[in-house]
Amino acid sequence: MLPTTLTSILVPLLGWFTGHNVANEPHTTPAQPNRPPPQGPSSLQFELRHLHAVSPSSQILFHDVQQDEVQAWNQGHGQDSAMQYSIATRPVQRYRPSSFDDYEAARTNSMLTGEVSQLDWELDEIIGPDVEKRDVLLLLAKMSNDAYVDPTDPAWYPLDEGWNSSYPFGWEPDADGFRGHVFATTDNSTIVVSIKGTSAGLFGGGGPTAKKDKVNDNLLFSCCCARVDWTWTTVCGCYRGTGKCEQECLEKSLIEDSLFYPIGTNLYNNLTYLYPESNIWIIGHSLGGAIASLLGVTFGVPVVTFESPGEKLASRRLHMPVPPEVHQVTHIYHTADPIAMGTCNGVLSSCALGGYAMETACHLGKTIIYDTVTSAGWAVDIRTHGIVTIIDKLLSQPWPPSVDEGREVPPAKSQDDCIDCYSWEFT
Repeated sequence: MLPTTLTSILVPLLGWFTGHNVANEPHTTPAQPNRPPPQGPSSLQFELRHLHAVSPSSQILFHDVQQDEVQAWNQGHGQDSAMQYSIATRPVQRYRPSSFDDYEAARTNSMLTGEVSQLDWELDEIIGPDVEKRDVLLLLAKMSNDAYVDPTDPAWYPLDEGWNSSYPFGWEPDADGFRGHVFATTDNSTIVVSIKGTSAGLFGGGGPTAKKDKVNDNLLFSCCCARVDWTWTTVCGCYRGTGKCEQECLEKSLIEDSLFYPIGTNLYNNLTYLYPESNIWIIGHSLGGAIASLLGVTFGVPVVTFESPGEKLASRRLHMPVPPEVHQVTHIYHTADPIAMGTCNGVLSSCALGGYAMETACHLGKTIIYDTVTSAGWAVDIRTHGIVTIIDKLLSQPWPPSVDEGREVPPAKSQDDCIDCYSWEFT
């Protein structure tokens, strides 16, 4: 397990970043699951297997973590055991497309014609994390935290050897790519991918990924290209006057290859090539969690996110076919975080002062919300958005309101009546 002292130094204090019904709502729903429920273990033991990143040319790269690297890290930090994680599991029902090619064809047809394409969704059960257990959420949060480790940090594994190519990759100081880690069980039956969120610094810094992270944030989570007021430089030219935005322009802007979503689908397809028989889970914090959710809907895999901004509007603009249910996606956040709650907006908000238009609140799947404002007296503060806060102050101790109800965590609920950007007219 990653020690708490290590997690407390991995993310800077200000590295906090990391609908409407979704389009394509008509679905084809099978009456019964088409395969028997899985008979999996009650818990899985994971170890760090790969570091993943993307090169400036958008090629996915992996670094294989060797046992001697783990042992060297352990000796240097006084640890006796390898960096491993034991996670309780349970069966999870999910819908998935018959193939990624069919999914992309339906999405492309919707983008080009505006018509909804029917998909043959396959309904079955797989083994996923037991999100009703606090220790599971805590360990997944620590694994999400790992994605923020910088190459200059003492906890970082050497990257001079072991990568699958010699050209520049996403973890180099002058690169700004999509990053994260890959964990695996010893028998490769289950793979966990962690995706890094936004590295941001209001007062400078933020790391090499900060610029591209910010573009993705403002494209995915703003109502109209990060148009907050007339003084802002927007990330796309879709604004059409007071309260009006061009929908087709927005969609084209989100579908550009520089967006992290297509890079994430490339990553997933690379992993399925490496591990064709493995069950894959995706986790992430903030922006990384939103991308994880979009990938979980695309491929029908279990997802757990922490403090993710609302990604439901982005899925609609990306013309993602969405199945009848996405209960395999679970978002964990608390009420003192204005980013996850969708309240960090307006000209005078902390987000706007940092150049971020974080205006969405609606999430796909289910949400586990900790009411830290009412139950714990937390003030609404953007600094509570960091993953270390979630680990040290929220998940490390039992949550009294849930304990009083005989639970370990708050119940997971769907955001059925949530609407984003209601004050805008999309032409």
